[in-house]
Amino acid sequence: MAEILDKVKTEEEKQSFFGPKERRLLIDPLMDNNPVTVQILGVCSSLAITSLVYPSIVMAISVTLVTAFSNYFTSLVREYIPKQVRMIVQLVIIATLVTIVELALKALNFPIWKQLSVYIGLIITNCIVMGRLEAYAMANKPWRSFLDGIGNGLGYGAILVIVAIIREILGKGTLFAGSPVEIKIIGPNTTFLIDTTTSNLFGWYANNNLMVLPAAALFIIGILIWIHRTINPKLVDIS
Repeated sequence: MAEILDKVKTEEEKQSFFGPKERRLLIDPLMDNNPVTVQILGVCSSLAITSLVYPSIVMAISVTLVTAFSNYFTSLVREYIPKQVRMIVQLVIIATLVTIVELALKALNFPIWKQLSVYIGLIITNCIVMGRLEAYAMANKPWRSFLDGIGNGLGYGAILVIVAIIREILGKGTLFAGSPVEIKIIGPNTTFLIDTTTSNLFGWYANNNLMVLPAAALFIIGILIWIHRTINPKLVDIS
């Protein structure tokens, strides 16, 4: 009887649309298997585009869409791809999706496309995208592959946004600069919420220009990795 129940449970898990395994595909990349802080992937773009929050959010959405749909389409055709040319097929799928994302961004928001155009194109070479195709999509069904892509894209995007928030506030004193909801938090004139030229409490403060440089992102990511592995010691020996 127990064997029959176990078999039924296993079949239910296989057929589940959004069961525990599916939820884990979305949650694990945010913490225990984060692409940036655990797998140490996608670091180059994390250094280059995180000086402002707004472009970082756009980049995070772009990578998430490309990773999710490239996983999905690769999983759909995985049984028909000869092993000898699988990476070429994967690159064609990724390049097609990146082109669609880039053209859509160019049409919808030209200024942010102009700012990110080079880096959007470089999604094709992003280790996270190709890594998920090889590690997951080539061996799993489309729906779970799609969720895996979303999870890893969100995990990557979360680190991008955290780094960008720290860099923009400390480096420029703003938040969401360049977007319709720009907030000027602290700076040397009356357009900022905290005017350091008249404030008795923050009169000493000056925005740190080091935070605008890509090197600052490297320091911040290193600190995030340290904090992450301090909170979760089982990750210490990974990567």
